[in-house]
Amino acid sequence: MKIVILDAYTVDQGELTWEGLKELAEVEAYERTAPEDVVARCKGAEMVLTNKVVLDASVLNMLPRLQYIGVLATGYNVVDLEVASRQNIVVTNIPAYSTESVAQMVFSHLLNIVGRTDHYARENRLGKWTASPDFCYLDHNLVELNGKRMGIVGLGNIGMAVARIATAFGMQVLAYTSKDEEDLPYGIKKVDMDTLFEQSDIVSLHCPLTVETHFLVDKERLATMKPTAILINTGRGPLVDDAAVAEALNNGDLAAYAADVLTTEPAPADNPLLTAKNSYLTPHIAWATREARQRLINICTENVRAYLDGEPVNQVN
Repeated sequence: MKIVILDAYTVDQGELTWEGLKELAEVEAYERTAPEDVVARCKGAEMVLTNKVVLDASVLNMLPRLQYIGVLATGYNVVDLEVASRQNIVVTNIPAYSTESVAQMVFSHLLNIVGRTDHYARENRLGKWTASPDFCYLDHNLVELNGKRMGIVGLGNIGMAVARIATAFGMQVLAYTSKDEEDLPYGIKKVDMDTLFEQSDIVSLHCPLTVETHFLVDKERLATMKPTAILINTGRGPLVDDAAVAEALNNGDLAAYAADVLTTEPAPADNPLLTAKNSYLTPHIAWATREARQRLINICTENVRAYLDGEPVNQVN
């Protein structure tokens, strides 16, 4: 069996290895693969691993030997599942590998916003504290999280982890979820979407991207939020209308926006969120702690092992 990894670098970053896979099959790893090179690189392989390289119908129809696709992520929209199923190709994903890392990024952003840690660190380098007539240097109000309301849209693995951390900070948690309220942990209150956005001091998005949730946060939804509210998106970029959020920030209708994802990635130079007031963006790295990436490789290896043993796990088609 031959395994081709189409975009290994995003996962291994040149520091982690695929030794476990190499014990199972011949492995050919490419750091990155351009669309025009996909078919040529996959031609001789029975198994292909991809993170973001697209395997659509035009590609799959040219790979008759292909038996298995391992998506190196939780989301698997890069694969045409209908065509894969028709060609008896097993497709697997990597669930729940980055739960704690993404939840951690939510609070990295939130704590930076309410505590102004990056701002004050930069001000210190400019000598502002050194020149202060007082023992402290304070030029922005700071916010205490205890007692604030945090609205969480979607209570999957990550949403639940965020809720757990929020309650540890003494926050009240409002959740929009399909789960029954009696099944929710103590401290989480189930509410409808309108109530969540209207009453929350912080809103964190953790729902899947569907036709219904595309641009879930648009101009109309933003108008229902408190002007002091903070919006956080570590889910999917198109859950929010970038332009509408930038406008709300610049007009003072939203206090801050923190995101690890954008509608188009990498960020186009003209995305208004890059220059909007109180916009805090990280480059899609919430998932990418060393621990999470190693966990991803480990789960990927076990997915391949299970498939070779005739008992596929984490199959999505």
